[in-house]
Amino acid sequence: MLCALGSAVCFGTASVLQAVAARATGPGTGSGVDPALMLRVLRQWRYLAGLGLDGLGFVLQIIALRSIPIYAVGAALASSLAVTAVVAARLMHTRLTRTEWAAVGMVCAGLAMLGLSSGPEGDRPGTPALEWALLAAAVAVLVLGAAAGRLPDRPRALVLGLASGTGFGVVEVAVRLVDGWSALTSPALYALLLGGAAGFLLLTSALQRGSVTTATAGLVLGETIGPSVVGVVCLGDEPREGLTWLAVLGFAVAVSGALALARFGEPPEPEPEGEPEAAGAG
Repeated sequence: MLCALGSAVCFGTASVLQAVAARATGPGTGSGVDPALMLRVLRQWRYLAGLGLDGLGFVLQIIALRSIPIYAVGAALASSLAVTAVVAARLMHTRLTRTEWAAVGMVCAGLAMLGLSSGPEGDRPGTPALEWALLAAAVAVLVLGAAAGRLPDRPRALVLGLASGTGFGVVEVAVRLVDGWSALTSPALYALLLGGAAGFLLLTSALQRGSVTTATAGLVLGETIGPSVVGVVCLGDEPREGLTWLAVLGFAVAVSGALALARFGEPPEPEPEGEPEAAGAG
């Protein structure tokens, strides 16, 4: 759980840096799948710093996924929005309301419940059908992203965020299925690589145009709910005996608090220029 929380700190801080960098980059083709966009944002030092934090967060995420259930890791990753809120308040001089501080408290309380209730990761092996399903899902994420890139800004941000979260969710499940040198012939390995790349590309596009708040909410939903269900149903993830209710409650509280903080993926808006005063009647 400590690795999962460390991963959330890295991802939450990175999202602030990447949102600012993406907004400072030209829109390009406007497609959700625009590889040239990645090349343009890589010229922004903030985006590079964010990528460094994402890399460290990914390593910590892998360690966590090898030790505790996917639903616990997913909720911890959703808590990165609480980190984003605190970092944005510090670096961007945004102000958290009492309601938003309460949402941060909800995230912390939910994670505490999950920490108390989570058992070890499930020991049920993944089937070949699950591995191929993950690869198909990763391909579908790219197709969905290409189509979503042509939507109006608000639905575009939601669909791209949801698709991005699904790509990262594929990574969460695939990490559990990749094992040793046999991984080179496993569809799960290629699902992990494709899902991760698609997630980054679509999230960058979602952060650049439309509502980052909407995109981030879609991201949280995509990377928590689906993978958690797969972990429980297909891989045998379970809470400690008699504490299923606490795990379910903790997951719901943590994700709900994270969604309430989604707006802190937004970079600050430029200050509007003062309007000239109307001339008095003479």
